[in-house]
Amino acid sequence: MNVSDSEIVASVLKNAGYGLTHDPLVADVVLINTCAIRENAEQRVRRRLEFFRSRKRKHNPDLRIGVLGCMAERLRGKLLEQERLVDLVIGPDAYRDLPRLLKQVETTGQSAVNVELSREETYAEIAPVRYDSNGISAFVSIMRGCDNMCAFCVVPFTRGRERSRNAGTIVRECQDLFDAGYREITLLGQNVNSYVDGPIDFPTLVDRVSLVSPDLRIRYSTSHPKDCSEALLHVHLERPNVCNFIHLPVQHGNSDVLKRMRRGYTSEDYRELIKRARRICPDLSLSTDIIAGFCEETDAEHQDTLNLMSEIEYDHAFMFMYSERPDTYAARKFQDDVPPEVKKQRLSEIIELQNSISLKKNRQQIGNIHTVLVEGPSKRSDAQFCGRTDTNKMVIFDREMLQPGSYAQVEITDCTSATLFGTVRESSTHF
Repeated sequence: MNVSDSEIVASVLKNAGYGLTHDPLVADVVLINTCAIRENAEQRVRRRLEFFRSRKRKHNPDLRIGVLGCMAERLRGKLLEQERLVDLVIGPDAYRDLPRLLKQVETTGQSAVNVELSREETYAEIAPVRYDSNGISAFVSIMRGCDNMCAFCVVPFTRGRERSRNAGTIVRECQDLFDAGYREITLLGQNVNSYVDGPIDFPTLVDRVSLVSPDLRIRYSTSHPKDCSEALLHVHLERPNVCNFIHLPVQHGNSDVLKRMRRGYTSEDYRELIKRARRICPDLSLSTDIIAGFCEETDAEHQDTLNLMSEIEYDHAFMFMYSERPDTYAARKFQDDVPPEVKKQRLSEIIELQNSISLKKNRQQIGNIHTVLVEGPSKRSDAQFCGRTDTNKMVIFDREMLQPGSYAQVEITDCTSATLFGTVRESSTHF
């Protein structure tokens, strides 16, 4: 989501006459787009701001430093007045106001702020500047905000209420991307399953986007389990270019913890959803989010998470220790009472289990042939390319005569827990 927002900011500033540089040390304006969902992310941003503030004092007094996004909205007072780390603070719904705010700072020498949240802003007609794109894959934002109010999450406070973008502008953007050579798009929202534009719900939107071209792969993120419908699963089944992969954040394996988290489903509900999804789409690949050490979590409740992971066997997982966020329901209602060393141990057990499951799942692919979208050179060697399968697994293979943006039939020959390795059997410009 932050990548997508940064592309919108780049478009707004480009239209105001600003140019982009990939070297922050020669920039006149440095804007850091932030996330407030975990404390670790905020600490990294603070260190980055301190670096630029020091550079401004020592080398470039005219440098303008700004913070965008969720952290900006939450910490505007500290960043501007107490710590004086920045000149600008701009919330996620105020990016259109950036040129005016920059001019205000330049003219008056005073700091500027706009963190007002909106019930209408979707940036629907702004064409993002994809300044850091590989030209193959792109993000397309379809909605903003979140209404779910999960106990651990600060997003509803920093990004506001849900509002959906007009479906026609989404389909046109996807068509424009395909015409420009992009071959994969990811539809973005805090909870894409809540998308609605009049009679158009999320399954209908995905179906319409899939009709742009059979050679355009469609992904989406993030899908809330309580809203994942059977209609959406049938779109996966009926449209080959809608990728056979869903990210379904479970967060925890125990129903009591899920209730404390205010997730809106039980462990049993989630298991039934996975059974239904695999019945409709037998080859479906799944990833998830898991939080270790949420408030009042017991050893037995933690074990329920391990049990659920062993039963479902996710292909991949994003795993974190619980990090209390100010103003959330959990911060007001519960004590963050699981000791840090216990959180760390439980997270280690979760990671160890998931790594073993991922390795097992990847080994099952050896000998299988997958359609891979070629993304570009591998990080390991320019003699090899990398790309992703329909099921969102990264594959490394020899370059052959392939070109980024083409499709290749790759036979899997080896793997690690994170990566597949293969041999190209056939290449094509078509999916």
